[in-house]
Amino acid sequence: MNGPAQPLEPEGVGARLPRKEDDRYMRGRGQYVADIKMAGMQDVAFVRSPLAHARIRAIRIPDDIRAQVFTADDLDGVNPIRAVSGLPGFKPSEQPVLARGKVRQVGELVAMCVAPTRAEAEDIAERVELDLEELPALHDMLRAREPGAALVHEHWGDNVFLETLVDIGIASAFDAPIKVSRTISTSRQCMAPIEGRGAIAHVDHRLDQLTVTTSCQMPHIVRSGLSECLGIEEGRIRVVAPDVGGGFGYKGILLPEEVCLGWLALRLGHPVRWIEDRREHLTASANCREHHYEITVYADRDGAIRGVDCEATVDSGAYSAYPFSACLEAAQVASILPGPYDFPAYRCRTWSVATNKAPILPYRGVARTGVCFALELALDAVAAEAGLPPEIVRAKNLVRPEQMPFDNITKKHFDSGDYPEALRRAVAAIGAEDVRARQKRGEPDGRRIGLGLSIYCEQAAHGTSVYSGWGIPMVPGHEQAGARITPDGGLELRIGAQSHGQGLETTLAQVANEILGVPVSQIRVVHGDTAMTPYSTGAWGSRMMVMAGGAVATAAKALADRLAAIGAHLLQTDPSEVRFEAGHVVGRAGDVSVAQIARVWYRRPQDLPQGVHGAGLEVTAGYKPVRDSGTFSYAAHAVVVAVDPEVGQVEILDYVIVEDGGVLVNPMVVDGQILGGLAQGIGTALLEEMPFDGAGQPLASTFADYLLPGAAEVPAARIDHMETPSPYTQFGVKGIGEGGAIAPPAAVTNAINDALRPLGVEMLVSPVTPRRIVEAVLAARAAAPARKDAA
Repeated sequence: MNGPAQPLEPEGVGARLPRKEDDRYMRGRGQYVADIKMAGMQDVAFVRSPLAHARIRAIRIPDDIRAQVFTADDLDGVNPIRAVSGLPGFKPSEQPVLARGKVRQVGELVAMCVAPTRAEAEDIAERVELDLEELPALHDMLRAREPGAALVHEHWGDNVFLETLVDIGIASAFDAPIKVSRTISTSRQCMAPIEGRGAIAHVDHRLDQLTVTTSCQMPHIVRSGLSECLGIEEGRIRVVAPDVGGGFGYKGILLPEEVCLGWLALRLGHPVRWIEDRREHLTASANCREHHYEITVYADRDGAIRGVDCEATVDSGAYSAYPFSACLEAAQVASILPGPYDFPAYRCRTWSVATNKAPILPYRGVARTGVCFALELALDAVAAEAGLPPEIVRAKNLVRPEQMPFDNITKKHFDSGDYPEALRRAVAAIGAEDVRARQKRGEPDGRRIGLGLSIYCEQAAHGTSVYSGWGIPMVPGHEQAGARITPDGGLELRIGAQSHGQGLETTLAQVANEILGVPVSQIRVVHGDTAMTPYSTGAWGSRMMVMAGGAVATAAKALADRLAAIGAHLLQTDPSEVRFEAGHVVGRAGDVSVAQIARVWYRRPQDLPQGVHGAGLEVTAGYKPVRDSGTFSYAAHAVVVAVDPEVGQVEILDYVIVEDGGVLVNPMVVDGQILGGLAQGIGTALLEEMPFDGAGQPLASTFADYLLPGAAEVPAARIDHMETPSPYTQFGVKGIGEGGAIAPPAAVTNAINDALRPLGVEMLVSPVTPRRIVEAVLAARAAAPARKDAA
């Protein structure tokens, strides 16, 4: 037996490996839903409501196309989508997969048309005539709460899915010398993954199984939802998620289109396909991020926070989305608004409001982007009132490393971290003193320089204890993974989660390599297929590396024990005397490769030791962290901007991120996650907005209207990694996937406000567009003489 072959570079936890999956993506060999062709497949187009709120008086279908058009009356036995919550006072909605009785949003599905091609299906849809009685539409969530407002769901009596209240001694803060109140809001957005939604449904008659291939983040949850709506057992449904071109939460729900296609495939007996076009995506599908805050911060003159008081409203749209429900964002606001700050008094009341808009979904960062925006802008206002630099106010109130693990005022359990150090590094790296000196000198081109800061914490890898109280159709438990040595010594991993851009095919292979030493090139990750993988609640909440990584590590360790027992027997030594090294079991007198052990198990069982484990070289193992309250990653963002007050243009001159995601499995992948999130956060800060008119009509139907950041808008950010291990997880990892998108809107807006403060301007709405800046500057100039006269 030869000595173990040494890899050129380490490949386990901490290695900066290029992503394995990128080879097929860069060569154009990815397989997305739209790439799949099936014999006899036909395409589906939907007739969608042109009105936001209307009664359906009639749907008229010409006789010659009647066999190709289906309405709610045809879907006998199909149940509506119900995403309920166990939170007290929650009002459930029922979303018919095809509208019945009335429509509640522009783009709601009314009829399904099938034809050999999408173009022919759209021609058929054009001929379907809708007779609608228009009703008053609710486009403003604040007005929707007012008495006498039109009702989205008449039997409720109002338009509130859920109201929550947390009050922890707020009255004790009322006598603080500083009281700063602000009205802050974030605009509705679309998620805009590079690949839209899409699905193919067909029946495998041999297995008597409906197969739905869909671009989704949660295959097992989609299967459960399809079972509930179609009324057939889950064993008769297979859900496959192939390559997925981005999700960000947009692909984390059960779609009415998926239910419709499943029913249609069962009805017709041949494959059917629907591929979302971008107009459908922008105007008809789910949105995110529309929040409104009335926030007051009470503080002492030295910047110490006495208390925070907030009323928050979230526009949840017309229906409760399965499985997260309509209340996920607003109800989370109350628990996460305090962020990483330690203060003694707090009150937060929230409303999840129904309107005649698309349902709201948990977009990358979920509610955290909104609460970070509200609180961090308010803290800058406190600093201005106190006459202190913003970093001093933050440092005064951040939880300290010696307090870890720390339970904050809403009982969020912070596992580890050094928030003050992240702030110090960010302020130093951005060169705060030099920036402020530059501000005093002024710019020769008349632009104004501003420095902005923002700090957030991201609870990730939520466990059973976090979600069980929500009473929604999905509660995470043990995450499972399968590990199997192949006959030639390779390793096959099976995970129930689905990778839609996180690089799991690489990072999970690194986890297994860390334990077994099998080269990453010989490790294959199988995911995205309910027929081949263990059950999982899917990819959401920055949980993959903690949960799926932990499950892979647990399975690999169990597999290592079995390999060691056989390898030690072949080396004629005790299992306690061997170790794994570069894909070999190594003992004092020699070594044997994993491939050689596999050959003995599969081909030469006569050479196995007595009492060998009968399950062989295949393991399925489950994992939960030691404490399942979630991990807390965080970062401090610092940005310098130049603002032209005459035209409202904002240029980002410098951007620094000091991030702590625990132990990083692959720092290169983490960099990609942070930079991708930063791009989305800049879109939230400066560009992205889905406006509606008074009739509830979405006003951005193309990317000429809905603006996304490009290369010119995204700066070359500098990233500084801190690594504070979590005490509760395998290797000390934390979730990191959403963090990059949370802080930029607050940091950029604080920088703009810093630049414009001498002009009497304060921006409190995202995105901070050129028009909003110019209007605010003109308003401040108009008010200046009045203020001078009053003085």
